[in-house]
Amino acid sequence: MTQRTGTAKAPGAAAASGGLPPAGTARPRRTAREVPYLAYLIPATVLFAVVIAVPFGMNIGISLTRWSGVGPLKWVGLANYRQLIGDSQFWAAFWHSAVFIVAMAFIPAFIGLILASALIDRVSTGFGLRTASVLRACIYLPQVLPIAVAGIVWAWILDPESGALNRVLSDVGLGSLAQDWLGDPRLALLTVMGVLVWIQIGYPVVIFMAGLQRVDPALTEAAEIDGASWWRRLWRITVPQIRPEIYVVLLTCTIAALRLFALIFVMTQGGPGDATQVPSYFSYQNFFQYSQVGYGAAIATVLTLIIVVLTTLFLRAQSGSQRREG
Repeated sequence: MTQRTGTAKAPGAAAASGGLPPAGTARPRRTAREVPYLAYLIPATVLFAVVIAVPFGMNIGISLTRWSGVGPLKWVGLANYRQLIGDSQFWAAFWHSAVFIVAMAFIPAFIGLILASALIDRVSTGFGLRTASVLRACIYLPQVLPIAVAGIVWAWILDPESGALNRVLSDVGLGSLAQDWLGDPRLALLTVMGVLVWIQIGYPVVIFMAGLQRVDPALTEAAEIDGASWWRRLWRITVPQIRPEIYVVLLTCTIAALRLFALIFVMTQGGPGDATQVPSYFSYQNFFQYSQVGYGAAIATVLTLIIVVLTTLFLRAQSGSQRREG
């Protein structure tokens, strides 16, 4: 029987040294399997630089100049940003964006939660999963349509002279309710909000239905046995368990509302007057209609920074909520 020679290391010696090699010993080189993983970051890095970082840097540079789009640029520093502070049209555009956040994020999230719960709890159990799937697809259909196409269709429906809505109201004896839906400054903003709710509502329904699949049915069954109503089970049991999906819907829809452009361009072009003006369309006007490229770049820069700040706040709120639950 042979006996091993040498001293054995203490079991905690490696841990105590933090897994580092002894002093004077060369660090181990990366293995051939570790190095190639870095190559997978190259396409995403190049794409980010070309599509986002470089154009955004150029936009910031242009925002510090006064330029008509042709000819030499004139350096003006922060003059465009100082002009923004006193521009009432700029602040009105951001106020309209805040209103559109309600129409694209909060109202669709609330209605979508109710519809998703009804499809899961009522329709799928009473009429089958196929019926629930068909209804979900019908609700999601406006999301499939290009937003410009949806805007053109709604502009035709809401036309005061030949629009389908006013004709239907007249045919059923409610002609007194016919309005110039997009031409009246008092109604245009509310009308666009209604169209946005119609377009956006399918997105939270699909997200919430996916989240509801992981809700423990034993909890809702126990609450139902205890006499809790459907509404109480929804708000006390379902909502806390799909909180991550709610954060995702609110975040993505808020960003979409701040970036809203195509629908405004097709339906109202910011009018009547400035009743439906939004920052993205205001920036577009300064770029291409007023030939104030530097000022339009400043608007776009501020809008981007606001989106970044709101995204950061949403993500921090979500992570803080998850830590409290954990």
